[in-house]
Amino acid sequence: MKQIFSIILFFFCIGTFAQSAITAVAQGEEINVLYRNEATGGIFAHSRGFGAEYKRLKHVTGKKKRFMEVQLLNMKHPKEFKVRYEGVGGSKSFYYGKLNSLFMLRGGIGFQRTLYERSERKSVEIRMSTSFGPNLTFAKPVYLYVFKENLTSPVIEKYDPELHTLTNIAGRAPSLYGFGNMRIYPGAYGKMGFSFEYADYSNEVKALEAGVVVDAFPVPVPTMANVKREQVFVTLYLGIVFGKKWF
Repeated sequence: MKQIFSIILFFFCIGTFAQSAITAVAQGEEINVLYRNEATGGIFAHSRGFGAEYKRLKHVTGKKKRFMEVQLLNMKHPKEFKVRYEGVGGSKSFYYGKLNSLFMLRGGIGFQRTLYERSERKSVEIRMSTSFGPNLTFAKPVYLYVFKENLTSPVIEKYDPELHTLTNIAGRAPSLYGFGNMRIYPGAYGKMGFSFEYADYSNEVKALEAGVVVDAFPVPVPTMANVKREQVFVTLYLGIVFGKKWF
């Protein structure tokens, strides 16, 4: 009888332990667990603007992941400077000499490799990632309020550096102007970065990411008047990444 009771108790303990282990893994309490799938979102600031991203990752090996990513960001010119008009119609600001507002849509594939694994909850995991893919850049023309002869109120016109100067510009027009006249510049990008994972639970993603991106275009992209058009954009970025992992 004692032997039967001991056997039942033994299997009960194993079952309880197994259930506790499964629960701990499912809740992300076990730090050394390999989740095959991962999805993250993030926001980032780069040396010429801001952006947001979505990334879908999957393990290829224990330390290597393959991923797809999509990023949407703006791209400012380093020589942009804001001017404020004070006069008829109130106070309005604008960027003098700016021809187009640039918005970039990147979509690519890449690989992420773990350089330093976490051994405990309070440690940080370091990863390196590289990616590349196409880039579609949307150039939205700048529209301004402009004073015209024989008119008491300013009218809205597309910015023309030959006609519009500081003496007749009365501010920037509403942002919706220009979307119908956008031009698309296709190109490509390459990115390399490092991420620093610090999430409390193994099934969560919380990380800081920093790196460099190169965007290149076969046709130069116009941003500012009287400035050479750019074919290559090199930017540094720093972002916050968050997401989930699952089996």
